[in-house]
Amino acid sequence: MVSTSNMEIKTAVIDGMVTPLEGEKNLLELIRKANVELPTFCYHSDISVYGACRMCMVEVEGRGIVPACSTPIAPNMVVKTNTKQIRNMRKMILELMLASHDQSCTTCPKSDECKLQKLSRKMGITKVRFKQMNAKCAIDDSSPSIVRDPGKCVLCGDCVRVCKEIQSVGALDIANRGAHAKVTPFFGQALSKVECVNCGQCVKICPVGALMPKYNINEVWDAIHDSSKTVVVQIAPAVRVALGEYFGQRPGALSTGKITAALRMIGVDKVYDTCFSADLTIIEEASEFLDRFTKGEKLPQFTSCCPAWVKFAEQNYPELLNNLSSCRSPQQMFSSLAKDKLTKDLNISRENLVVVSVMPCTAKKYEAARPEFSVRGNRDTDIVLTTKELALMMKERGIEFDKIEPASFDMPFGFKTGAGVIFGASGGVGEAVLRYASAKLTPDAPVVDFKQVRGADGIKTTEVNLGPAKIRVAVVSGLANARKLVEKVKAGEEYYDIIEVMACCGGCVNGGGQPVPTHEPNAVQERAKGLYADDRTMLFRNSGENPYLQKLYADEMTHEKAHELFHTEYETKPRITRPDMLLFEGRNEVKKLNLKICFGACCVSRGAQELYQNVAAYLRERDVIEDTIFTASFGGATCQNGPVFEINGKKINACTFKKAKTAIDKIIK
Repeated sequence: MVSTSNMEIKTAVIDGMVTPLEGEKNLLELIRKANVELPTFCYHSDISVYGACRMCMVEVEGRGIVPACSTPIAPNMVVKTNTKQIRNMRKMILELMLASHDQSCTTCPKSDECKLQKLSRKMGITKVRFKQMNAKCAIDDSSPSIVRDPGKCVLCGDCVRVCKEIQSVGALDIANRGAHAKVTPFFGQALSKVECVNCGQCVKICPVGALMPKYNINEVWDAIHDSSKTVVVQIAPAVRVALGEYFGQRPGALSTGKITAALRMIGVDKVYDTCFSADLTIIEEASEFLDRFTKGEKLPQFTSCCPAWVKFAEQNYPELLNNLSSCRSPQQMFSSLAKDKLTKDLNISRENLVVVSVMPCTAKKYEAARPEFSVRGNRDTDIVLTTKELALMMKERGIEFDKIEPASFDMPFGFKTGAGVIFGASGGVGEAVLRYASAKLTPDAPVVDFKQVRGADGIKTTEVNLGPAKIRVAVVSGLANARKLVEKVKAGEEYYDIIEVMACCGGCVNGGGQPVPTHEPNAVQERAKGLYADDRTMLFRNSGENPYLQKLYADEMTHEKAHELFHTEYETKPRITRPDMLLFEGRNEVKKLNLKICFGACCVSRGAQELYQNVAAYLRERDVIEDTIFTASFGGATCQNGPVFEINGKKINACTFKKAKTAIDKIIK
């Protein structure tokens, strides 16, 4: 204890250093506060403690060797972090990992960022004493967004926990035990066949190359080198405050001009700004909201800019799809407009105009591949690159990013307002809508900053007075937070007029294709600050003031054409894409009961899982399990009939346990 005149400060001793206890969650955080960087694979402060890797083992006097990540702090602890025994343990753990790991490191996309490589170098491992045990594993590249390489997995469980706890999706889990343990999607399916929403948070958290964005770099080079193609690029707001990190800049540093110049050096024909179509999105989405708000229908209106959130809603909340804004995302609005207008201006075909988007997000790759965003098989957005992919292209081209002179966007799709810029941060879309609505409802008022919807909190709510109208707003980031809020709205516990949802915590600045900060814990917040700082420098800060958009609407954009180019529809999607699944089958030769239940999104939302549990319990109660075969289907179409239950070929729509019980009783009697 350290005494003061008024109180005693509780302390612990870390490697001989007296360290005050100030509410740290565990011993690992206290040790790091003492400027000792313990190695870990599986510890992240935002998700639950797993304690699988054992790299953070320390010696506590009187307790022996313990894992620092899961050990509570007690006053007067004496801790040693680097004894000979602990050092040997860490080296052995790393060697065992390397022995069961695909060591094709030179060709691994994660090579420059791999934590296993970095720790092996740090610990001085120059050879592995154990036999290579890694069996060649099939790579799953079925997803348009993410490549999964099981041979590189170190079983840290980070991807499983972030998918379950932060996103409440659960597309991955650990199957089997001991030497046979593995991370796998549901029932060993390909990642594209399960409920993955392509958000890429598993990619960001994976310490090795087991989960990576699907790279489309070669496709862009092929288009650039094809003289028959005109290549245009759009740059998303969040990219400009993050890409510089790959070249030594601090998070949040604005590098828009350098990115534009670098793209021209790479060889693209035109460079445009997705912020232009973000302004366009606001005009369409805010107009849609004001119409709904005035009529009092289809409220709350959910934003639809985030493709991971849209897929999450299609899989989990089909009853709310009419509440989603019908507006396409800024990426898809830009591409649709470019394929319509630029092809005419340049007198070229759709097929010869290649639209490349640079996004902070892996889900944008999935969005671009959705069939509704194509015309006669030709996609609106041809290729999506993540922030990292663009950085790799620049390095391949030999561009010295810090030395190039900034350049400006091409017009007219390079002009934007501050409202379009802030789209990349959580709360930015909601604030941009409020700015536009404020200008419509109170035309004489100056542009207002709605700072109450900003910040890193997962759920933010406020009520805004716009003239005579009161608008209740919610801003959510992280799909687990979205699920919490949606459930409250469905239960009637909360009411909002408009809800902004972004799948990634903090918004697009924390997207799955962004740099992974290693030494800057507040990188995501700094990126958001960079966008708001850029917003403050803009000549116009309300989307409705964009003069090029005003001209576009005045000259050629009819209501019908705007609806065709900028709006879409949503439909229920199955969470699992697979044939009927056998739940259980009795051993008796003759089966009196042949049951089937639908686990499609519509049926699950109406209680299919609870119905299944009740029916299964009733079958056991009546002792007819051995006479039963029970299967599940995974319907994908939107229907109003759920839960759908089938017994001996007879379908029961809107089935309740009482209806199912009555039908079962008739047969077993």
